Amino acid sequence: MTIDPTTLDELDRRILNALQTDASQTNAELAGQVHVSPPTCLRRVKQLTENGVISRQVALVDPDKVGARLTAIVEITLDVQAAERMADFEKLAACEDAVMQCYRVAPGPDFVLIVQVADMPAYHALAHRLFATHANVRNVKAYFSTFRSKFDTRIAV
Repeated sequence: MTIDPTTLDELDRRILNALQTDASQTNAELAGQVHVSPPTCLRRVKQLTENGVISRQVALVDPDKVGARLTAIVEITLDVQAAERMADFEKLAACEDAVMQCYRVAPGPDFVLIVQVADMPAYHALAHRLFATHANVRNVKAYFSTFRSKFDTRIAV
């Protein structure tokens, strides 16, 4: 079920903003933060989840702390852009743990990937598996992050 953003009321927005900042808080803590009773808060969070507004709750891991220090932003252009060939590449990218995000884009390249790996040898191995051995990949252009000045997962609601 798709929700129209205009159907989100002020309480829904307060809940979403609070959860995007800290989803680990208890229902009682969240209810207090958004100024409603715990049962009301729980019911609203459940509705937001069932309606797909909240797609999942995760822990954000610091890449440096787990040895994934190299971020690459990679542009991919395919030889053939037929729908099934695009879907084939997306499936291949989705199977790679190092591919954090995959976007079909236009104009320009066909895809932009955000990749997180340990180091340049790890990137090279990924590039070989994902790009060099894939017959439909025509062009790869990679940018390597030297400094991340902002990273956020919060969407303004």
